[in-house]
Amino acid sequence: PNPPFLVPPEQRMVLVACGPYTTSDSIAYDPLADLVEVIARDRPDVCVLFGPFLDAKHEQVENCQLLGSFAEVFKLCLKTIIEGTRSAGSHLVFIPSLRDVHHDYVYPQPPFLYPELPKDDKSRVHLVSDPCTLDVD
Repeated sequence: PNPPFLVPPEQRMVLVACGPYTTSDSIAYDPLADLVEVIARDRPDVCVLFGPFLDAKHEQVENCQLLGSFAEVFKLCLKTIIEGTRSAGSHLVFIPSLRDVHHDYVYPQPPFLYPELPKDDKSRVHLVSDPCTLDVD
């Protein structure tokens, strides 16, 4: 008999990015805006985003020059990513860093908490621990 026909698994596009998502002289998240544009344009299946999302080593963080609390700035960052990539439909995986100033800096790190996550996004937004094991497909 003929050997079984092997179907190659469907290809997946995975985008991986690592913070910080700000420039060293500004907390304005301009690099993050550029990343969100790339995700919206290229529509990867999965985006694995490593922290820090709000870097404890950033000069404006160290000098307490933010306009809101650490948690508020972090939530705004997540909201920007989630809303900005909604049309792409990409799965987002958020992995914390020991330098995320608003989060537990123990290792292993628990996942971020984001109770404000809209119901419609719950199936595509994944908050995971560090370390973690990801199974894509």
